[in-house]
Amino acid sequence: MSISVSRRAALKSSAALGFLASFGCNSPSASPSSDSDLGKLDAVATAQAIKSGEVSASEVVEKAIERAIAVDEKINAIVTPYFDRARAAVASAPHGAWFGVPLFIKDLMNVAGQRTAYGSRAFAKNVAQSQSAFVDKLFSTGVINLGKSSSPEFGLTATTEPMSDGPTLNPWNLAHSTGGSSGGAAALVAAGVVPVAQASDGGGSIRIPAACCGVAGLKVSRGRYPLTDPPHNLPLEISVPGIEARSVRDVAAFIAMMEVDSALPKVGVVTGPSKERRRIGYFTKSPLGGPVDPQVAAVTMKTAERLSALGHEVEEMPVPFDAGMMQDFLIYWGMIAAGSIAKWEEIAGRKATYTEFEPFTFGLVEYFEMRKSILPVALERLISFAGYYGSVFADRDVILSPTVTTPPPKIGFLAPTAGVDAILEKLMNYVGFTPFMNVAGAPAISLPGGQTSERLPIGFQLAAANGRERTLLEIAYELEEAQPWTKIAPLMR
Repeated sequence: MSISVSRRAALKSSAALGFLASFGCNSPSASPSSDSDLGKLDAVATAQAIKSGEVSASEVVEKAIERAIAVDEKINAIVTPYFDRARAAVASAPHGAWFGVPLFIKDLMNVAGQRTAYGSRAFAKNVAQSQSAFVDKLFSTGVINLGKSSSPEFGLTATTEPMSDGPTLNPWNLAHSTGGSSGGAAALVAAGVVPVAQASDGGGSIRIPAACCGVAGLKVSRGRYPLTDPPHNLPLEISVPGIEARSVRDVAAFIAMMEVDSALPKVGVVTGPSKERRRIGYFTKSPLGGPVDPQVAAVTMKTAERLSALGHEVEEMPVPFDAGMMQDFLIYWGMIAAGSIAKWEEIAGRKATYTEFEPFTFGLVEYFEMRKSILPVALERLISFAGYYGSVFADRDVILSPTVTTPPPKIGFLAPTAGVDAILEKLMNYVGFTPFMNVAGAPAISLPGGQTSERLPIGFQLAAANGRERTLLEIAYELEEAQPWTKIAPLMR
């Protein structure tokens, strides 16, 4: 099926071709030779194939829908499909740089006229009346939304096993978790359904699923992207939107399309490694003092050795963070849970019960209620943490660590059907490397680094000072070339 466009749209398409060409996607290897190849392309190559006329946007979307239907029977990552709307949207989508690229949007993100359940039974019938500036800009790139991907209730935990829709299963091994909270997004990318999927990160929620599912996930600096809906008028915004992706160039292209003017250094178009060698500090011990799986630590060590072999100045460093900030973070996290339930109670006109909300969510609220008297002090410490975080980079450019302390846990290990007492210690031990960047508002990326003896993905994390996404992307390009990863989970092929 060919798509006719106006002269103005054609000019936009020409500009988009120039943008895509900057990412080196004109090579034959970037083109589909058959319908089955479409699911193997990243977003940049998919958009290039559409704009060059090798395949139509309608065909790309239709094949993605076919994959979604077939794969979701196995992994349960789609909570609200919008396949008919996606088919219709192709005709009216802007001819931006990613025209025709199919994706899913996380169930925490409002899209006007579409269901947003926040991973919760309480909001099962909620239909968004509006959408944020971030969603407006996302759709201006020409992407086609196939539906909503799964998330835990309000994105509050690091596994995607909501009571509302059941657990999302890891496409590498269906007995294991995808991580959270962007677990559905990462699973759909890893399974080859879509090349990218919208995600968000409030404590590691892009990076943790990226590590669990063997994909790339970047948490950007606070203020890098257009504003999203502020759900609680928070005094400290810790969550940022983004994507789960199959390639570093997709992550780089997304930033180039989506970033807004701000006080941050502009990232611009990053198309490959830099010749500049960086000072990199690494550590493998958990800031919270818990154990780190030896296979996870080994992947970080291997990456450190690889970076050193590439000419970077790499040194082991003391663990730069500690458990003190995490206690303040938990109080703040509990406040967010309390605000989510309070929002529902205001709408419903009655008190919430366990019929509507999960035991873990209520447990977080109880945790907060017992400590809310010290919230002002905790908040003051959280806000001031950015200054300390910046000092960590006084004599280094990047820090390298594991993303999480263990390989993907089994389904049920962090299930929200249990209360806080049963889960919290396990959860905090598991996510001991990621929340610090959310509090500081700084960027960090998780990349696939290896596999366990059972062929489960293991990720590592690179973090930088506020606004230094360009440095992370340049190193990520270099590592992707030096130690390439499997782009699609073998179980789904």
